[in-house]
Amino acid sequence: MSSLSGKFKTLFTTFRDSGMTGVAQRVIDWNITRRQNQQYQEWLSKAGKVDVTFESLTTQPCISVVVPVFNVDEKWLRSCIDSVVRQIYQNWELCIADDASTKPHVRRVLQEYSDSDPRIKVVFREKNGHISAASNSALEIATGEYVVLLDNDDELSPDALFWVAHELDTFPDAAIIYSDEDLIDENGRRFGPKFKPDFSRELFYSLNLLTHLSAFRTDLIRSIGGFQIGTEGSQDYDLELRVIEQIDESQIRHIPRILYHWRVIRGSVAFSMDEKPYAHERARDALRQHFKRTGVEAEVVESFHNLHRVSYTGSDPEPRVSVIVIDMGEPVTSEHDVVYERNAEALNQAATAASGEVLVFIDSTLRAEDADAIGELASFAMHPDIGAVGGRILKNSLRVEQAGIVLAKDLSPRPAHAGYARTSPGNMYRNRQIGNYVAISSSCMAIRKSLFEEAGGFDAGLELFDIDLCLRLREMKKRIVVLPHVEFRRVGPTPERNYSTAELARLRDRWPAYIEGDPFCNRNLKRDGSFDIDV
Repeated sequence: MSSLSGKFKTLFTTFRDSGMTGVAQRVIDWNITRRQNQQYQEWLSKAGKVDVTFESLTTQPCISVVVPVFNVDEKWLRSCIDSVVRQIYQNWELCIADDASTKPHVRRVLQEYSDSDPRIKVVFREKNGHISAASNSALEIATGEYVVLLDNDDELSPDALFWVAHELDTFPDAAIIYSDEDLIDENGRRFGPKFKPDFSRELFYSLNLLTHLSAFRTDLIRSIGGFQIGTEGSQDYDLELRVIEQIDESQIRHIPRILYHWRVIRGSVAFSMDEKPYAHERARDALRQHFKRTGVEAEVVESFHNLHRVSYTGSDPEPRVSVIVIDMGEPVTSEHDVVYERNAEALNQAATAASGEVLVFIDSTLRAEDADAIGELASFAMHPDIGAVGGRILKNSLRVEQAGIVLAKDLSPRPAHAGYARTSPGNMYRNRQIGNYVAISSSCMAIRKSLFEEAGGFDAGLELFDIDLCLRLREMKKRIVVLPHVEFRRVGPTPERNYSTAELARLRDRWPAYIEGDPFCNRNLKRDGSFDIDV
């Protein structure tokens, strides 16, 4: 009953702040969450027991688990520490800093555990300094090669540190490792899984993709000065941004396993994204400082659900754009003087004749929902590390046609978030937040002309020439980006993309690495663009 009354209270607050549109969005979000949790319970029921083989590890480095503590309930503190003690992997140390807690049970419990196991080290701070200072105090007593961050009321899965060690054994150059996570309530019920993509820089700039579980090379954290005082609420995000500035993106490794259980307690961000609004603004401040340090001209503003939206502002003057319209067999508006058939040869010829710095390929049946749509695509396309950029295509005013491409196991392209409500957050908020994919469709694609030519243009020997181009761009270490806030509405029927089984075989021969997985679709999810849990 309390849950129901809580929802009514939330709806009332939402109506007061955002009207009926906001209420409708809340209901949609709740329905999606309920469906996902039903899938997750089925997934959990089918998950086997933890099965690990220590013989597979050539090295077993010491991993330091860093925990700042302040006035946490005894029950949750014990659960947190016990989750480390029960680790299958034994070469760990638990480094705890009590931030001058005023509740007497905290010192008693910490002393008890410290006395029981020499791997548990505790420092008692004399003065409260908040979470950044406490985290630094715990970091000071860490002697492990890698540091894992753990909040004082959360839990690690029993195999968490084993899989961190396994990843380090397989990829010894790893500087950051992160895993999937879920939520856990006061009764121990697990729900709300976050099955994450591999590292997606644009998504990371939209939200803290790494969060929990995250592991870092200890010497790297120390070299940048540890946690920054004044970033409380977003101290982990600020740390991650500063670490990422020091490493190559290939040194960021993702373990697609749920290794961390985030406790849901009223007043925490795990309970609601609306809690601790100061934390979100500090995260945006951390982003602004990151761009300043790296010399990137960017604007950071608040987005959907207190998240962030980045736009690049460095192109001055604005680039000249050539719009290449693809004939979809429908009447063309007067603003389009020339249209081209959807075949690689014709589009390559159009690109050669174009005079713009940025090429924008777009279907003749798409209409921009905003006057700045083409300009926004072009501004991202001008970023030197970005390959191709697409917007979100809508079937109508309510439903999504596609927001990126997911590659199925046979490498057939599946439209991401197809059929989703326009207002739905989607997988990891990617139906609403800027993110990366392996490919986008030529139905809406922006790319620098110079890069298009450097990559060799579209391959006239392939029907899926746009998918192939995106994969070549990724091979050149260029990112494929989708901007869901840049919308184009389809005024005709959704076109069917025809390709033969022989075409898919050619694509698999050329790009066999993608058969095993799409890096931006977690292996626990269906590779059909729905992002449903694969049960």
